[in-house]
Amino acid sequence: MPKRKKHPKLPNGYGSIRYLGKGRRNCYAVHPPAKEDPETGRYVNPAALCYVSDWYVGFTVLTAYKAGTYTVGMEKALQPVADDNPSELTQRILADYALIRRDPLENDPTFAEVYEAFYTDKYFEGNTYSQSSKNSTRAAFNNCKMLHNKSFRSLVSKDLQDNLDACPLKHASLELIQSLYSGMYHYAEGCGLCDKNYAAYVTIKTEDDDESGVPFTENEIRKFWKYQDDPIIEFALIMCYSGHRISEYNVLDIDLKSHLFKGGIKTRTSRKRIVPIHSAIYPLVCRRLKRDGKMLNMSYNTYLKLFKAKLNELGCLGKDPIHTPHDCRHTFSWLCQHCQVQEDDRKRLLGHAFKDVSNDVYGHRDPEDLRIEIEKIHVDVVTSV
Repeated sequence: MPKRKKHPKLPNGYGSIRYLGKGRRNCYAVHPPAKEDPETGRYVNPAALCYVSDWYVGFTVLTAYKAGTYTVGMEKALQPVADDNPSELTQRILADYALIRRDPLENDPTFAEVYEAFYTDKYFEGNTYSQSSKNSTRAAFNNCKMLHNKSFRSLVSKDLQDNLDACPLKHASLELIQSLYSGMYHYAEGCGLCDKNYAAYVTIKTEDDDESGVPFTENEIRKFWKYQDDPIIEFALIMCYSGHRISEYNVLDIDLKSHLFKGGIKTRTSRKRIVPIHSAIYPLVCRRLKRDGKMLNMSYNTYLKLFKAKLNELGCLGKDPIHTPHDCRHTFSWLCQHCQVQEDDRKRLLGHAFKDVSNDVYGHRDPEDLRIEIEKIHVDVVTSV
């Protein structure tokens, strides 16, 4: 059975040509570019300009529409041509395209306008996002002032990178800006508001400054094991023996059959990593998933409040600074070092990037090799009196 011919991808903001399926005489629907609904802020696909039998006729109609030369019914005068003789349509397309290049695009919103449409689309009424998430998105936008009044379509990765590099705030704030870029470009691509996802080329060039923290002591970990049936301490132990950031646990692919945590967030290295589930916490992971349906069934702020209260009750909260859930990740790193887990594997388990090319590109490790390393962390190392 012959395959349907593939046609060139249309530029973003150009409109669309939809194939409606075989069995129709005019099997292509020609739609103008998506437009924003002023009431909802969302972009909607307008009704078709016409229906045609040939993709190239549809493309000619769209080009005429963009150039302002389209008239209703003009498609009837355009005849499909053989692939080896497209000269007549080509001349028509080139003439109209020249007009498009001379005139500014009508659908050319600024960075700020795309942001407002993106924000409305993401945080529509009835969604489940927290106020903290909304505030973070607003804060990231406010740190992009040099981009606000620029045409979104005219921006390239250098513009985005320059704005990020000029921001004097901490790494966490830069991450919010980078996340905003990604969200806006994902939205803009779907609406035909950009020609390319330039957010994919933006990187944070400063060192990560949110990795500071204090590991729990051996005595504190011993006490945790005594209270492992408490859901707050249960999760703290899971974090101490797996090393993920707290925000990662609900996005992990947890393979109980293979005893593996897969994935992560924040960096490319984190997203690719595999962490064997330590045998000591495997029953806790199973119990938690069976009981709660997920690793963390509350917001971070709620868990943080309960975490501090429980640690204060156990006399493990600490002083200047007090412990936070992120200290569980530092505890895992310390346990790896204390139990002589190979340094390269410790970095792999934590999702840290390698600075040397040989390890970063060629240093692959089998999950079972990593399991051997992580099982070096014996619970009796920290539970024996």
